[in-house]
Amino acid sequence: MNPLLIFLLIFVGVPLVELYFLIEVGSEIGAISTIALTVFTAVLGGMLVRMQGFTTALKVRDALEREEVPAIEMMEGAILLVTGLMLLLPGFVTDAIGFLLLVPPVRQALLLRYLRASGVMQSNARRNTDSDGVRQEPKVIEGEYHRVDRE
Repeated sequence: MNPLLIFLLIFVGVPLVELYFLIEVGSEIGAISTIALTVFTAVLGGMLVRMQGFTTALKVRDALEREEVPAIEMMEGAILLVTGLMLLLPGFVTDAIGFLLLVPPVRQALLLRYLRASGVMQSNARRNTDSDGVRQEPKVIEGEYHRVDRE
């Protein structure tokens, strides 16, 4: 997809959709109630993102203490950053997407799907098959060794 089209959709299309829904909700429940609901979702979303951000930071620290690379945790942190921005934007569509991304299984499923689609991560079924799709057993090479001490 053309990057200019994506840019246009994000920076023009999303605000127009948000404006439409704000007008529709405002006509149903009133302007003051709509503003209050928008502020409430921003505050609630900010608190939830902050709590999950601390949890993710603890996961990163634990992974580093185990001397592992916290790649998944760091990507979850990036998703939480985007989620926080979406929840702070006034509007109900971005809030709905933001609250959906606050659910850890949804966030992890989205992240794993992205990693598999980008080729960074492969499933075991694809990795252990040959070109015909027949499952292969892992290759084990047996051998012996003896240590030679240099003096």
